[in-house]
Amino acid sequence: MALDNFITGAPTNLRSLEGHPDFEFHEANVNEPVEVEGDVRYILHFASPASPPQYDANPIHTLKVGTIGTMNMLGLARAKDARFLLASTSEVYGDPLVHPQREDYWGNVNPIGPRGCYDEAKRCAEAFAMAYYRAHGVDTRIVRIFNTHGPRMQVADGRAVPNFMAQAIRGEPLTVYGDGSQTRSLCYVSDLVRGVLANLERGDELPVNLGNPREVTMLQLAEIIIRLAGSKSKIEHRPLPVDDPKQRQPDITKARTVLGWEPEVDLEDGLGRTLEYFRSVVN
Repeated sequence: MALDNFITGAPTNLRSLEGHPDFEFHEANVNEPVEVEGDVRYILHFASPASPPQYDANPIHTLKVGTIGTMNMLGLARAKDARFLLASTSEVYGDPLVHPQREDYWGNVNPIGPRGCYDEAKRCAEAFAMAYYRAHGVDTRIVRIFNTHGPRMQVADGRAVPNFMAQAIRGEPLTVYGDGSQTRSLCYVSDLVRGVLANLERGDELPVNLGNPREVTMLQLAEIIIRLAGSKSKIEHRPLPVDDPKQRQPDITKARTVLGWEPEVDLEDGLGRTLEYFRSVVN
């Protein structure tokens, strides 16, 4: 069973599952109480806007889904004696002062900045998960997801990969913020899904980083996408957004040792797969 209110998603993403006998969909908002009949084995809580334009446009909803929505889903897990997995984020590290980021790093987050509604909601969600684990014995998991890309991302998502790909396909300038020296580590979606499932089965209650440890600057990423797209686009620099992290790279030692997981899809291979999808949807 899947629940979504489509605040950032789209019904078209479910077309491949239409008519599947083992799939059931309900349009619902997890910020409201959710009742599910019958047994529930797992609850995977992925609900939340996840890109700056999305949570800038929906800051209160973003705060609520990380707090009230998480509490509602943990309450359901407790009632159903189900294993609960929280999709947290590398944003809990903020603009990190430790590099690469390990799970025992507490982060450097501005709670009143424009990213605070997302960063602090996810930090609170982690606190809720640990509280339900300690107080009620709920079987919880926390995955801290680093930058991920793949098919079905929204063209106007606002993150670097969709922005760059849409601009390159259209022959528009690629907008790089600041001097482009800020780094990200990009994981292909199939690798992330394997990591989530591995943590669901073999993880513990403490957070685990899931992401690709290969670090790339935004300027390098723009140049790679221009080359893969065969585009003649130029690069255009714009002012760096407030609180934009300067570095982002996961230490995945725990994922390797506890889960037996690490990414398998090469950066350019994954970008090529994502680009193929964007060619089919960008006008």
